[in-house]
Order: sequence, then C-alpha cells, then structure tokens
Amino acid sequence: MARILLLEDDVTLGETLCELLESEGYEVNLVTHGNHVLDLTSTQSFELMLFDVNVPDYNGFELLQSLRDAGDATPCIFLTSLSDIASLSKGFGAGADDYLKKPFDFDELVVRVKAVLRKSFQTLENEVKYKNLVYKIVTNELFNEDELILLAPQEQKLLTLFFKNIDTTVTKEELLFELNRENEASEGALRVYITKLRKVGLEIQTIKGTGYRLVST
Repeated sequence: MARILLLEDDVTLGETLCELLESEGYEVNLVTHGNHVLDLTSTQSFELMLFDVNVPDYNGFELLQSLRDAGDATPCIFLTSLSDIASLSKGFGAGADDYLKKPFDFDELVVRVKAVLRKSFQTLENEVKYKNLVYKIVTNELFNEDELILLAPQEQKLLTLFFKNIDTTVTKEELLFELNRENEASEGALRVYITKLRKVGLEIQTIKGTGYRLVST
C-alpha cells in the first residue's frame, strides 16, 4: 500500500488523520517533530508527505527545503493554518505539491492526496495500466486481469519506482539507494529483483553502464 509520512504536532488531529487515511487504504507514519522526519526519510521511502508548518525542531518550510536540497523528490502537501500569500509562496517555493489551509474538510484532504499521488505516476486515474497488467496506486499492488501478482517488498519498491518513470532510464544508483534505505540490496540482489519483474510481464530494458528502463511498448 502507498505509504504516507504525516508530520503533525497536534496529536489528536494527527491520530484522526491517520484513521481517515488508513480507512482509505494508506499506510501512515505519524511523527510530531521535524527531526523525526529526517530520521525516517533517511532509512525509509514514502509515496507522499503531509507536513504541518509550525512544529518542534524545524519550520515545515525549511524542513521540506532541506529534503529537496538533499535530492528527496517525494510529493508533499502542507497542512497549515497559515493562509497569507507570503506563506503560500514559501510553501510552494520550498517544493510543495499542494497546500491545504486549516481547518479543512477531511473529504477534501482525501481528494487532494489522491490527486497528488496520481500526478506522481503521471496519470489521471487511480491505477496504471501496462499491457495486460494493472498497478493499483493506493495499495501498491500489481494485477494480471483480476489475479493479484505476489511480489516481495523489495520488488514492490522497484515496481513503484519504475511505474513513476515509464520510458525514463532509472539509474542503478537510484534503484540501489531506494533499496538500501533499509539495507536490502546489493547489485546482485538488484539483478534478481529485476529478473522477477520481467517474468511477471514488465519489459525492463538494461541500459548498459547506466541503469534500467521500463518501456511502454
């Protein structure tokens, strides 16, 4: 399932948002301090981040800017009571993908979450269709018609990365970085995972000396 990192120092609101998003099929990690975000993102990967702005340790704008400067392109939505134009400008200038003003309607948050996730997969749908395969964005599952294809967690991570970059070369370093966030791969293991994805129907080309590319045709 798609993983969301939620930064919210109001524990009651944070837990409410967790319940809401989990009921929609997402896996949510709730943290209350900016330092916790840095700790988690250095070892784990997420499909989306939801950030409050006025939180302990870091200003949310500065936190996202720091992540962007470090090369973390994970989509991010700010959830904040700051509604002035200057704050909006700071948020988007730091690399935000959307900005939702508190108090907000929970249904609107779900709509925006789905929209940003679809955008990261370059689709207007809640799924990616690839030949006879269907990839479900929310659940991070791959189907052949109605049959679920069972994949290891490492293979699911690569699957997500490839579907976000169809017809674009993903470097070997990017793939290993994604896997090694949790110390899960060597180059040999990467080749094994790629072979498994090819066997289930993904046309993944080896780009010699660079990496791999999932081609659409």
